[in-house]
Amino acid sequence: MKLEALIFDVDGTLADTERDGHRVAFNLAFEEFGLDWNWDEALYGELLAVTGGKERMAYYLQKFNTDFPQDDKTADLIVDLHKAKTRHYTELLAGGSIPLRPGVERLIQEARDAGLRLAIATTTTPENVTALLEHALAPGSCDWFEVIAAGDIVPAKKPAADIYVWALEKMNLPAEACLAFEDSENGIKSSQGADLKTIVTINEYTRDHDFTGAEVVLDNMGEPDAPFKVLAGDAAGFPYLNVECLQKIHGA
Repeated sequence: MKLEALIFDVDGTLADTERDGHRVAFNLAFEEFGLDWNWDEALYGELLAVTGGKERMAYYLQKFNTDFPQDDKTADLIVDLHKAKTRHYTELLAGGSIPLRPGVERLIQEARDAGLRLAIATTTTPENVTALLEHALAPGSCDWFEVIAAGDIVPAKKPAADIYVWALEKMNLPAEACLAFEDSENGIKSSQGADLKTIVTINEYTRDHDFTGAEVVLDNMGEPDAPFKVLAGDAAGFPYLNVECLQKIHGA
């Protein structure tokens, strides 16, 4: 079956949003609410074991800040904090603080030119996806993606496969016609749970994750003048991801 569509994770895959975006935005929200919570880079790396911002805050209180008094209003506090965090995150994006990772913009443009269909499958909120695409990719680029599966659109978040299954259903495509792009162990568990062949581009938070079953594991998508490093799997001899490379990987 020929390659028809590409499905992208967002955070850590399209841009290094976690360390310099979401983490910073969480801390700004905590400060806004007068909380003494602060997530440094090391702690945030541990919190990334849980997907979803609201879920991450609940996990933080459960495991790392057990002295914080919780009551029947804690769930509402988390919701309000998450709204504030999303606002701070979009402001960071609007200010140009979070660029796309190497090769991302070029590959997406080449895929569009080749007639490949594009989709997003992520646990981050739709607002965060829109802000990243509009500010870091191009104005109007949300319209390049025929499906944006994001946030709470399915109840079970990654590593559950639900978000990918939902995206495939909306595109009316079998998994065999697609490639997924991920950056984390939870991400590849999700994509593989939907039977998707997956390309992984690691980041500093995920370099030690288990990517068993990935078609190829790379340090980034690469550029013609800045090749990627192949960490596992087979990139079919290509120095950077392009449509021909993707077709070879997909057909292998």
